[in-house]
Amino acid sequence: MMCSRRLLPALLLAAALPFAAPSSAQAADEAAPVSANAVAEAYAALLARDYVYPATGERYAAAIRAAIKAGRYAPLTGEELGRAIDADINAVSPDGHLRLRTPLAAPPAGAAPGAPAPTPRPKKVPVEQPGWIAPGIAFVRFNVFPDDAAVTAEAAKFMADHADAQAIIFDIRTHNGGGLSQMDVIFPWLFGQETRLVTMATRASVDARGGSPIDGVPSMRPVAGDTGMVTREHWATPNADARLRDAKVYVLTSGASASAAEHFALAMKHTGRGVLVGDPTAGANHFGFGEDLGGGYGAFIPVGRTYDPATGKDWEGTGVLPDIAVPPAQALERALTELGIDAAEAKRLSDAHKPSWPMERRRPKPAG
Repeated sequence: MMCSRRLLPALLLAAALPFAAPSSAQAADEAAPVSANAVAEAYAALLARDYVYPATGERYAAAIRAAIKAGRYAPLTGEELGRAIDADINAVSPDGHLRLRTPLAAPPAGAAPGAPAPTPRPKKVPVEQPGWIAPGIAFVRFNVFPDDAAVTAEAAKFMADHADAQAIIFDIRTHNGGGLSQMDVIFPWLFGQETRLVTMATRASVDARGGSPIDGVPSMRPVAGDTGMVTREHWATPNADARLRDAKVYVLTSGASASAAEHFALAMKHTGRGVLVGDPTAGANHFGFGEDLGGGYGAFIPVGRTYDPATGKDWEGTGVLPDIAVPPAQALERALTELGIDAAEAKRLSDAHKPSWPMERRRPKPAG
């Protein structure tokens, strides 16, 4: 059984983000009964075909198919099925993006008839508390980089409205993923010359089918790379306004900063343009897209990786390390004191700008 792709609202999504709302046709398809084995086989086929590392994708598929053959999935539904498949995947090789999405409306297995369905998690507001946090210091929290022109316009407006800042603090402690659009209206303000940010490599077979989520993005430049991969570099091109080119930049990170947030953090760290304050990021490196598996189930299929062009290393499993290591809850306070704000005032401002979403690490633990 193969599945039809459901494009997600962003291109580099972290595992924690939900799928976009289905169309009426998709909703009808999801309502049709689908066996656990059919869901598992659809997932196995996609991992074997498209996973960023072909050999690992084949190992994932073999593990899932062995469990199908053993009959372990057949009696399972909903979260129980998701947990079983996820456990088999992580036993092969943990990946910060791999988690089976289960139908939100399905009651837990074994629930009494008429039991209420789980409440869907609320969506995050993409941009929070943009503005002046102190004289000459701008602050903004990004919770996600969505494929949304209105949010891109909001990010662009923030940069223009604070172009006279002496420093900017980007809070990505609760940022779980997204795409390049918002980054590509932020970076042109911060660099005085064309600057290579990170490198991104997509599995060649996916790229050849037109399945690369970064193909055609203007800030991505094709380069020679590894065999079996199509490699592109993400570049920042300065705009005509030079006011922010010497501004200090601080980036607040936590174990919840994942995927596109880590892309942003590595770009700032690798180029030396920003100082990272907080905890190592989530370690969810691989980018890709969402796929329907039928029956309301879905999966994010990693098809590429992002890495430091200077070292060739990515952050899968380890995260991007901060320049100043402090507990995430203290990261804003520390950044403000680094910028000369009195300790008591920095604490007050930090409390007033405390994120409402968790800052804990959310990634699979290694097997064993």
